[in-house]
Amino acid sequence: MKFYISTAGIKKVTIPNSGSGKGSSAAANRRFSNRTLLPVVLLLAICLPFLFVRIAFLVLESATLCSSLDCIGLRVFGGSDLSAKLRDELTRALVEASQGEDGGRIETSPASFNQLVEDMTSNGHDIKAFAFKTKAMILKMERKVQSARQRESIYWHLASHGVPKSVHCLCLKLAEEYAVNAMARSRLPPPESVSRLADSSFHHLVLLTDNVLAASVVISSAVQSAANPEKLVFHIVTDKKTYTPMHAWFATNSIESAVVEVKGLHQYDWSQEVNVGVKEMLEIHRLIWSHYYNNLKEDNFEFDGQHKRKLEALSPSCLSLMNHLRIYIPELFPDLDKIVFLDDDIVVQHDLSSLWELDLNGKVVGAVVDSWCGSNCCPGRKLKDYLNFSNPLISSNFHHDHCAWLYGMNVFDLKAWRRSNITKAYHRWLELNLNSGLGLWHPGALPPALMAFKGHVHPIDSSWHVAGLGCQASEVSRERLEAAAVVHFSGPAKPWLEIGFPEVRSLWNSHVNFSNKFIRKCSIKG
Repeated sequence: MKFYISTAGIKKVTIPNSGSGKGSSAAANRRFSNRTLLPVVLLLAICLPFLFVRIAFLVLESATLCSSLDCIGLRVFGGSDLSAKLRDELTRALVEASQGEDGGRIETSPASFNQLVEDMTSNGHDIKAFAFKTKAMILKMERKVQSARQRESIYWHLASHGVPKSVHCLCLKLAEEYAVNAMARSRLPPPESVSRLADSSFHHLVLLTDNVLAASVVISSAVQSAANPEKLVFHIVTDKKTYTPMHAWFATNSIESAVVEVKGLHQYDWSQEVNVGVKEMLEIHRLIWSHYYNNLKEDNFEFDGQHKRKLEALSPSCLSLMNHLRIYIPELFPDLDKIVFLDDDIVVQHDLSSLWELDLNGKVVGAVVDSWCGSNCCPGRKLKDYLNFSNPLISSNFHHDHCAWLYGMNVFDLKAWRRSNITKAYHRWLELNLNSGLGLWHPGALPPALMAFKGHVHPIDSSWHVAGLGCQASEVSRERLEAAAVVHFSGPAKPWLEIGFPEVRSLWNSHVNFSNKFIRKCSIKG
């Protein structure tokens, strides 16, 4: 290399071409490599760790979602198309699983979500296997839930049958008291009040019950809620075995102002016609219950609302003489013209005196029919819940979607009842059911009464009677309960049973006399 320098400075630099051309080119390449290599290395040092982490994350994530290397490649390089592809693949697998068989043995399917995740990650299953295993696991869980509901329904049914030890103890203690204490055998009502028993100027209330504790709550709540308790006359009708404890309770726990009469069925002197009618009625109801019971045993029991109602229909109350005697109220009280009937599982919260002033417009019974919850809602159940509308005898005489009126707090015009043919119609329907294979209605006292009283029911305001407090799915608001004149614990969960609902049991407990010595001895607690 040569430099030519003049006084004016460097004018030109000349690099001669003499010498080795290869050596000159190699030097130029070295200069180029040295200049570019360092930035490239720095760039790779920055990018490669991020790329490695990204690839490693996607590969690990794809282990349970992809069935091939193509899928993993798509996750690394596919961008937004990956989500759609996975969604389509998962959808196809789920549809195939839903249309196929159980996808393997349900018994060996994962028992929990954690087991499913462990199985998928450890065995490397594809999406199709994931779909079938998920289906099998869900089916297994559904069967467990269904089985638990079946057991719960049956246990409820059995629990509602029992008489608590404390309630049974109360009857025994009172029967003993009746035997040893003259006061417990004193006349009910006292002689000075006997004239009220048939006096139409008083308000007559009727209970048909064999439950001493329940009867005490009904009468206590009615008296406490009455504006004029001195006008109330209670007529309690019970069976022979409960007569002595029932009499002993009200003889030793007198109700101030009000009059209480306790009468046993063995004390009635009925005509031969009535005796025969009662026996035939009870026998047919027993046959209906047995027929229903045998059908349920042979049925493939699967939990649903219909089977739950079937279990409720097999309650022992469906065979109770006290329940079925309601149709003979005019014969039980021949001297009365108008009464208010109260079931033994109700609590009175407001004064009932205006019920005796109601004009029933020539009808026999006043009952809640229309509901507070709207036009498409019934206060209790519909006729289709009680009657068999697949039979022409039922479908040609009744409408399946009509509401059933509530039994448990009713006003009866006994004069109008005696002029009608209701009791005869009741027995006629019993005979038709017997001749039709016993399948016209579910067991119970209400279904044949709904048919016999057709055209004889006068609807009253729904605030008089709120029912269903003994059922699992009571949707009545607290405000509605407080406004109701009578709350009814209809259903299996009676307030004196352990299965009673705590949120409404307080309405009943507030009228139990827990200071009574027999209540304390028998450990009856709220």
